[in-house]
Amino acid sequence: MVLPKCPICKQGETQVDYRPFCSKRCADIDLHRWLAEGYAIPAIEPPDDWEAQIEATSGEEDDTPQVH
Repeated sequence: MVLPKCPICKQGETQVDYRPFCSKRCADIDLHRWLAEGYAIPAIEPPDDWEAQIEATSGEEDDTPQVH
């Protein structure tokens, strides 16, 4: 069974105690990146008037009766 390489240093095999990292050092580097918000999912921010646009268009096309 071939173990994957460390995602931080890309060297050596991972150790069971620190999997998927090769050492405590690489595990700590990854933790620091998380805590410092170094990892992020890219997102597209909506325009500032996005909510106003939604409210303006919601009354125009909604002809269905609402059930309360």
